Amino acid sequence: MEATTSSYALPGVNISNSNISKLRHDVSVVCFQRGLRVPDRNRTCEITCQSSWSSDTTGSTFQDLQLRMPIQKKSLAGKTFCNAGVWTHPMNATESHSHIEEDKVGVLLLNLGGPETLNDVQPFLYNLFADPDIIRLPRLFRFLQQPLAQLISVLRAPKSKEGYASIGGGSPLRKITDEQADALRMALEAKKVPANVYVAMRYWHPFTEEAVQQASISVKKPFRQIKRDRITKLVVLPLYPQFSISTTGSSIRLLQTLFREDKILSTLPVAIIQSWYQRQGYVKSMADLIEKELQSFGSPEEVMIFFSAHGVPVTYVRDAGDPYKDQMEECIYLIMQELKARGIDNDHKLAYQSRVGPIQWLKPYTDEVLVELGEKGVKSLLAVPVSFVSEHIETLEEIDMEYKELALESGVENWGRVPALGCTSTFITDLADAVIEALPSATAITTSTNDGGDFNQDPVGYGIKMLLGSFLAFILLVFPALKNHI
Repeated sequence: MEATTSSYALPGVNISNSNISKLRHDVSVVCFQRGLRVPDRNRTCEITCQSSWSSDTTGSTFQDLQLRMPIQKKSLAGKTFCNAGVWTHPMNATESHSHIEEDKVGVLLLNLGGPETLNDVQPFLYNLFADPDIIRLPRLFRFLQQPLAQLISVLRAPKSKEGYASIGGGSPLRKITDEQADALRMALEAKKVPANVYVAMRYWHPFTEEAVQQASISVKKPFRQIKRDRITKLVVLPLYPQFSISTTGSSIRLLQTLFREDKILSTLPVAIIQSWYQRQGYVKSMADLIEKELQSFGSPEEVMIFFSAHGVPVTYVRDAGDPYKDQMEECIYLIMQELKARGIDNDHKLAYQSRVGPIQWLKPYTDEVLVELGEKGVKSLLAVPVSFVSEHIETLEEIDMEYKELALESGVENWGRVPALGCTSTFITDLADAVIEALPSATAITTSTNDGGDFNQDPVGYGIKMLLGSFLAFILLVFPALKNHI
């Protein structure tokens, strides 16, 4: 551990070790924190340190040292903690501006990922639909997962390529997420919490596997990487405000597998922020964007605020207990309450977009609601992409092009769209606060057992299953109701 001397005096520190108090005035003592206790009934911190000092006559000396000092700060979560740093004789306790570097903090940002070129579209779609948290097959049909993903990706690739071509030939998601990572790192630095921020995409580069390896390689091989990659405490921050088993849940499931397979990672303290839609900073950031965009209309008070969220299959909520729908509805309520507090009480509506296949997804559907609103005489509409914090194909192509055209054809005359949060300062600052608040709760990640997969156990049988699956996958795709009877 390292402690720096760019610090200021801490008052009220009592040194209990008598040998320290007898040292000559010119002998220095540096204290590196080793243990910490905050008594429940005492407003002081007891810190056990290993002190070291040197003099011309005795050389270097090491011994334990007890420090007692008032509680210095409270975290944003309301938890007390002590600040300790370099102690120099005689009787000057100092606090490092960055505190003692007892932890090397890492932040792992989780996101969906997106194809960066048109050639990436089909393999990206395959990765997406091969995820069992995206297409949830009955146990009997799980060997069809990869053949079905291959079939769907091939069938959908041409249309998806047209969409990506219309927004420049690829997704901007990686670039924007990298910018958010840089902004978050700087926000944490400004709060005296230096951290490495990594980006982990679920279905395209940089894959979660790559990001975890990047974050952990110097933990396993400390002399191969520079010191800044030696992570000792990790905060996992999904860039999905609301939790769903198909987004945050899928990424966490993958992390559990990766951590279980690594002896070092399995003991690394990790804090996972499951969702953060209810955070005041996020709610205010969304309200700020909505309020600003409303001013672009001639009559802001007449504008319908139209929240469009990414949908999930109904079975996720009904059968698997996905909290996504409830969290989304609560999120909209909180945003509207914030707007009402500002004197903005417009009508609003929530709908769900991006459904795939013939199965039932969360309703109402965005495209159907837009037609209904137009038919009911709504003339001004402000679209709000509420489940996205970055611009990507669902905002730039689906909302800005497809839904805008549909709304105008249906009778809406004035269309506007709230931009994604991106690197909005209020939003990034709140994410930094969320990271800081999560740090005290970091613990070894919970893992579950895994049999290693059919391929590792029986590669020949796995190949036969894949061959049969290629034929059966099409049947399941065309007749999805079959799986409900298995």
